[in-house]
Amino acid sequence: MTLKTVSLAALGLLTLSGAAQAQEAWHAPRAGDWLVTGRITDVAPTTDDAITTAAGAPTGLEVDVGDSIMPTLGFTYFITDHWAVEAILGSTHHEIRARGGATDVAVHETWVVPPVVTIQYRPLTEGRFSPYVGAGVNAMLFYGGDDKNGFTVDLDDGLGYAAQVGADIGLQGPWSLNVDVKKVWFNTGADINGGALKSDVDLDPWVVSVGIGRTF
Repeated sequence: MTLKTVSLAALGLLTLSGAAQAQEAWHAPRAGDWLVTGRITDVAPTTDDAITTAAGAPTGLEVDVGDSIMPTLGFTYFITDHWAVEAILGSTHHEIRARGGATDVAVHETWVVPPVVTIQYRPLTEGRFSPYVGAGVNAMLFYGGDDKNGFTVDLDDGLGYAAQVGADIGLQGPWSLNVDVKKVWFNTGADINGGALKSDVDLDPWVVSVGIGRTF
């Protein structure tokens, strides 16, 4: 699956939302409400950073980190009618490769817990369409690493920043469709083969999601 697949799924859900217009009324969440959203999420790193020797000499290789599509959960609490705070939880699995010239080799696979917390502004409080923008922080916590092809790789946990845009579209009763896009800025240090090789890696993933939410 790819970002294109997620986009097609979003279009399909939007079509379904149109069929719900004649059903039970949906109202945008208000102050004090919780919105819990189950999503299918594509975490797509944009890495192309150089791999160097410990002394900083170029090797002609670059880091490539694969996409991962996994289920995630979002928990949004409405502080006021227009302001909300969201936390997303999930875990994704990524393959890390070294690429350059005739070289294309897997060096590591890892799981990562990438929680993101954002403050959202929602301008509309009426109707079935509730768009929002947000900004906040994220963490990257790596675990379950599996070295490949004789390489050893150590990745640093850390904190980054996130921006967000999305919308909830009322379906029926407390249920809504969610489409959400986040851009995360995160840098990690990678030590390869005990530090003989290294890379300063800007993962900077796009986090694209579609899902179904319920207001409580």
